[in-house]
Amino acid sequence: MNSTRFLYSNGVVSYSDVPPVATFLESLPGAYTTTRTHENGTTLLFWERHLKRLSSSARILVNSSPHLIFKENKINPSFSPPVSIISSLKWETRIRLLVSNSLNHVLPIALEERSNGEELAVTALVSGDLEKLKAMENVANGDDGVFQFFDVHLHIGSYVPPVFGIEENGAHLALVGRGRDFSDAKYSDWVRLRKPLEKLRPHSVTELLLSNDGDRILEGCITNFFVICQMDKSGAEGQYLNDYDNAYSVEVQTAPISDGVLPGVIRQLVIEICHIKGIPVREVAPPWEKHQLWEEAFVTNSLRVLQHVETIKVPHPWESLESKCLEGISWIEKKFQGPGIMTKIIQKEIMERASTEGHWLKESV
Repeated sequence: MNSTRFLYSNGVVSYSDVPPVATFLESLPGAYTTTRTHENGTTLLFWERHLKRLSSSARILVNSSPHLIFKENKINPSFSPPVSIISSLKWETRIRLLVSNSLNHVLPIALEERSNGEELAVTALVSGDLEKLKAMENVANGDDGVFQFFDVHLHIGSYVPPVFGIEENGAHLALVGRGRDFSDAKYSDWVRLRKPLEKLRPHSVTELLLSNDGDRILEGCITNFFVICQMDKSGAEGQYLNDYDNAYSVEVQTAPISDGVLPGVIRQLVIEICHIKGIPVREVAPPWEKHQLWEEAFVTNSLRVLQHVETIKVPHPWESLESKCLEGISWIEKKFQGPGIMTKIIQKEIMERASTEGHWLKESV
């Protein structure tokens, strides 16, 4: 399926002129999630977790920021969704069902067309239509109303996962901007909002990091960020997420959701695995001022799963980013020597979970 893409929108499958996923997401508001197939297209990675996060994102957007999920209402711009009606429809469960039904229609086609050994990237977008909602009658009479004013789109394309562990597949990061304003939900407009940061991307950098003060690193634009650092218990008593013995001299750190980071599916898996393995883990934004203690670093998202970090660049001073000119920024760089032992342990556990939690496609699709 060389560069072939599929788009399934409200029951219609498109085979030609399907845009790249970033362009597609920019074209519509909504809550979305992205995952991929695994083991030669036989399973879908952590699909139930993605459905749960997608439903949660849609609920949050409807209740808090409807402009991020509903299409512009051209007929009556002042009309806003009646949240009490939407909540009464038990629409969260219906969204899960609607997305799964859509997947069952289009994924068999994409699996048939893909090349052997190639995986598929799957993006599900739920978008509301205020004009449809305004036109509806007797909305409160049944839960099926949610099918009438929420549109579901599935964008599917080929994806070749990078091989974990080799130097050329490591991530190269640069801290270039402030954290996102609305991080509780995963929404498509972030694709547009993060574009200005691209002007500050240094050569060879593969992911951009976010921070509100130039010290505490929150996340990447499309990843969650982790460091494995030497244990520093000062001021950390009672903040660890699991009990641990003295077997480890390091701890895993990642910014808490309350700091304004996306609740990533793989992020949560990493925390769960640390619990199970007895690895010290603390939800705290890793401070650059203590980067000398960092022994390993990695980023996570649902396509790459886990990717070790080779380099991190931080502007000096932080205020130099205000120039919005790459040429005027000086960088301090930290290097890592490939994936470390702890990174390998966590990655191995995630991939074992991928096999046990995978959504089996050959039987269900």
